Amino acid sequence: MISLTQYSGMQSPTFIGFQNYIAAFVDPLVHTAVGNTVYYMLLAVPIGLVVALLLALAMNRNVREVALYRTLLYLPSLIPMFALSFIFIVFVNPNFGIVNQFLGLFGMPATNLLGEPRYAKIVMIVMAQLGAGNAALIYLAGLRNIPDTLYEAARIDGAGRFRQFMSITVPLLTPTILFNLITGVSGAMMVFTEAFIMTDGGPDNSTLFYMLYLWRNAFSYGQLGFASALAVLLFLFGMLLAGLIYWLSRRFVNYDVSAG
Repeated sequence: MISLTQYSGMQSPTFIGFQNYIAAFVDPLVHTAVGNTVYYMLLAVPIGLVVALLLALAMNRNVREVALYRTLLYLPSLIPMFALSFIFIVFVNPNFGIVNQFLGLFGMPATNLLGEPRYAKIVMIVMAQLGAGNAALIYLAGLRNIPDTLYEAARIDGAGRFRQFMSITVPLLTPTILFNLITGVSGAMMVFTEAFIMTDGGPDNSTLFYMLYLWRNAFSYGQLGFASALAVLLFLFGMLLAGLIYWLSRRFVNYDVSAG
């Protein structure tokens, strides 16, 4: 109901109908925030799925030190995002950050990565991969659920590791991939902390994500009615996207192992 009102939180709300929704559709900053969020989602989520799967495969290796490997690979996921944000600010510092020092080895000049609109979102997409450990643990559970007899039969038939991976591992992991895809998309839609701490939406609004703009309207501009309308639109878009993913999943998700 608040989304249908003009409300700053300091006085009684005034009913204004759908004006907040109309304003949201014509606000150029909403368009920018949606574009930035979709850009982040289209890159961070697929990359995160691949990175998490690679981590899970490493965690699943049958070696004596596997417990140590799993701990080391999962450790970055335990660091809160606000702490990672401060760490990355130091890492990408143009004067002494290790990222610029590494790029300097290849003759690249020091660059203020967070000060360049074309690089700022990329830094955040790279940083997001440090949280892939959570999805990797879910992948690991899926990998442990695949019967070894399938791999033994494939080896008897002469299938190599790559063929086993493509014909057994990936198809039987599709329910897990679907789950990680849904949670990844949900997390990407709500990306906020790193943009708030590292760039505050800049430079030139290149990291102005949807949740950051919603937060600004609610708590900086005192437009709780407009912010509520943005929240409702985000919820509706999320439901629509989840429904679309579930509908498409019927074409690639295999539940044979779960059913068996």
